[in-house]
Amino acid sequence: MKLVHLLLLIASLALGGCSSAKSTVKDWFGSKDDATTPARLAEFGETAKFEVRWHADLGASGASLLQPALTKDAIYGVSGKGTLTRLDRATGKPVWRVESGIAVSGGVGGGEGLVLIGSDKGEVLAYGEDGKLRWKSRMSSEVLSAPQAAEGVVIVRSGDGRISGLNAADGKRMWLYERSTPALVVRSHAGVTLQRDVAFAGFAGGKLAAMKIRDGAVLWEVSVSQPRGATELERISDITSNPVADDEQVCAIAFQGRVACFDAAQGSPLWNRDIGSDKGMMLLRKYLYISDANGSVIALDKTSGSTVWKNDKLSLRDTATPYALGDFVVAGDYEGYLHGLNREDGSFAARIKLDGSAIQAAPIGLDDGLLVQTRDGGLYSLSIR
Repeated sequence: MKLVHLLLLIASLALGGCSSAKSTVKDWFGSKDDATTPARLAEFGETAKFEVRWHADLGASGASLLQPALTKDAIYGVSGKGTLTRLDRATGKPVWRVESGIAVSGGVGGGEGLVLIGSDKGEVLAYGEDGKLRWKSRMSSEVLSAPQAAEGVVIVRSGDGRISGLNAADGKRMWLYERSTPALVVRSHAGVTLQRDVAFAGFAGGKLAAMKIRDGAVLWEVSVSQPRGATELERISDITSNPVADDEQVCAIAFQGRVACFDAAQGSPLWNRDIGSDKGMMLLRKYLYISDANGSVIALDKTSGSTVWKNDKLSLRDTATPYALGDFVVAGDYEGYLHGLNREDGSFAARIKLDGSAIQAAPIGLDDGLLVQTRDGGLYSLSIR
């Protein structure tokens, strides 16, 4: 990836303050003859197969990075224009639809019996699982990620970097976390990660914080990545994706920076590597799975950070956050392809093209399979065997 092109892209997002509807990577980087053209898909002998169990249409996401939420009995999805839908988990058939009346920029989130969405005007709407509006609250700026609820608190991150804890019963603010930010930041869809009674969040300038869900009390703050470079653009090292955590450790990755893991309780450093990403990671048992800045999918040992394998055949395909499922690691790309990689060595095992629009968010596990939402609003329940 040519740094100058990438930095111009960041500048247009950060300085323009505009909606981040992604052009394809081809649109960003020029013609087919350009050296930065996305990799052609390599042919391979399939050793597994994706199967579509059902398909539903939610409506296009537009500029927003939207994904569904699951409960024991249902799936909730939303369109960029604000249509919130409850679907049957087994069949994908709509149970109800609600017109929220907002342009949705963050969602769907859930917990505490609520279905949560946020708008580009800073509104947060909380619905019950019956589709009835429970309450509405307003934040200080746009809501770019899905609100999350636990411990009687709805946690909302707004575009200005503030994190608010709202009472799940009525939406009234209980606490607020804010910190100073650099003059130039990347507009991102980073939210919060909840693990037991703690919320983890990454920030501009490569900072990672842990706070109590109940009252917002800060447990610790650490630096994942230090800004480097001669210019303000080169020095951007923001955490633009959600941290990942288990009971032992929490890890975060910075754009143009590092990936680092810390003790979840104390925040003491465990290891770090010079790998950057604006997409994010998945942590599962002994391994950390990453889509890096170039589109490669990488598996790291979570204890040491050493590379287990790397698949670089998806270069510049805007590879989304990977998801580990059984014997496979699954990741989507900007042309709507879903790639299944062998979990042992990262080699290609299966591939399927969905509706042709970008897959921007990580798949979600669903009943021994996975759930994928595309930018055009296709919602797919799939298995891989």
